[in-house]
Amino acid sequence: MENTLTIATVLKPQGIRGEIKVKALTDAAEDLKGFARVFIDGVEYKVLVVRPSGDCAYLTLRGIADRNAAELLRGKEVVALREDAPALPEDTFYLVDVLGCEVVTEKGKSLGTIIEITPAKTDIYVIEREGKRTTFVAAEGVIDSIDVEKKVVVVNKKRFDEVAL
Repeated sequence: MENTLTIATVLKPQGIRGEIKVKALTDAAEDLKGFARVFIDGVEYKVLVVRPSGDCAYLTLRGIADRNAAELLRGKEVVALREDAPALPEDTFYLVDVLGCEVVTEKGKSLGTIIEITPAKTDIYVIEREGKRTTFVAAEGVIDSIDVEKKVVVVNKKRFDEVAL
């Protein structure tokens, strides 16, 4: 859905009071503090506490009172409404906005369309063209520019060829 963002994945329950440990899919786990409510499996939860820890965070949600309730959330995606998301700094974007963008070289040659992005320290992109998939990491110097309005990602062809699989 275009009006939602997947912001985390539930890893496991933490303790006996219903707290959950999540893997943040944002730039930093600290970013999760900007959300007052989240949705898991379509159910809305008010966020009571966020404790960032590295690239993970511990969340306390209203309605998740014990370890048994928290265990039922293991492996689920934590989703937020786009309208609830904090404003982004200039020249930054949500990865979901890059899905569907056409990848072109600096000379305008189309390499394919982005069909999947795996968030990591260096994000991993999968593009598809004529049924063929190519994977590349967004290492330094690979992506020259991203225009989510025009749905175009420009890559440095030489650098792209060095990292593409």
